[in-house]
Amino acid sequence: MSAALGAPLPDWTPPPRPTGTTMQGRLVRLERMDADAHAADLHRAYGGHDALWTYLPYGPFASAASYHRWAKDVAMGSDPLFWVLRSLDTGHCGGVASYLRITPEAGSIEVGHICLAPEIARTAAWTEAMYLMMDWAFRAGYRRYEWKCDALNLASRRAAQRLGFSFEGVFRQATVVKGRNRDTAWFSVIDREWPALREAYAAWLDPRNFDAQGRQRERLSDLTALVREASDPAL
Repeated sequence: MSAALGAPLPDWTPPPRPTGTTMQGRLVRLERMDADAHAADLHRAYGGHDALWTYLPYGPFASAASYHRWAKDVAMGSDPLFWVLRSLDTGHCGGVASYLRITPEAGSIEVGHICLAPEIARTAAWTEAMYLMMDWAFRAGYRRYEWKCDALNLASRRAAQRLGFSFEGVFRQATVVKGRNRDTAWFSVIDREWPALREAYAAWLDPRNFDAQGRQRERLSDLTALVREASDPAL
């Protein structure tokens, strides 16, 4: 009896690594992080909201200077590759996100280090930013787009599923963060799901999906739910 094997990929070519080229939508612009250009405005946006750093391995930052030093260190790297979310409505920087664990040979890339100030969190702008990052990855030829978070971070887990990620399980005792155990919840979108998810994002981001007060008519979670291959029944 022959061994079972995965599907052949005769035309597979590893995709390029992201380079930091600006991405822009209707509501948000993603700019390659530059400490001198972005750190002060980001620290302003994060000020007074120390809970934003609870599940991140760094922060909170006591001063603009300490955040600037951190941003200068991470901005030099290519993995993670940090983006700053600039609202096209206000002109201000409202958060960051990054590509990380970039593995072109496997066609895998992760989105993470997401930290959103209240002024951009739960807005259409941050959803559009997530769409822009995912769209770039799949257009570039990546096969798998990952989202990982502390298993106790229910807000992050719900956000992943709202955005169309499928829950894949929990890696127990995956790491230690700030002196505490972290179990890590894994989510992913794969390339064959992206065309349908892309249509869902386009429908949700359409200005006609929002009333005069900016309230959504259709929820993104309803549009993406049929695409997900799995869900977490605990949420």
